[in-house]
Amino acid sequence: MNLPKIILTDIDGVWTDAGMYYDQRGNELKKFSTSDSAGIIFSNKLNIPVGIITGEDTEIVKNRAKKLRIDILYQGVSDKVSVAKEICKKYNISLEQVAYIGDDIGDYKLLKLVGFSCAPANASDYIKNIVDYVTIKKGGEGAFREFVEHIIGKENIIKILEDL
Repeated sequence: MNLPKIILTDIDGVWTDAGMYYDQRGNELKKFSTSDSAGIIFSNKLNIPVGIITGEDTEIVKNRAKKLRIDILYQGVSDKVSVAKEICKKYNISLEQVAYIGDDIGDYKLLKLVGFSCAPANASDYIKNIVDYVTIKKGGEGAFREFVEHIIGKENIIKILEDL
């Protein structure tokens, strides 16, 4: 498998367990696995940009992207294919050069168009049935990291670790 030119990801159900938590004041909370940040480290070391495309629009995701230095962030998206095409145009690549991980209805069309598609273990069966790879880990439990490690391969991971 060739390395992708860009990695795109959904958030809820991939980086999170898809739960939406609210405190007594109505503040929304999300739990992220810190394990997934290694996927960003590995991608950065290989100069592969990572982008988030999500239907949600929250400060939580914006803050997580900022903390991990993820420059490509599209929130409140209903048409992920159009946004992915816009990103491809900006980077002068095709959808065939994109790896994408998603888990649900809003990801279906994009998963069918990219060069490498993935879903976390807890994705709906109709999503798992169309992707190239299903992670062993569930969303919110390191699925994004597993996805990145799978596409970049053991040899690249070892090189990165030896260079740290």
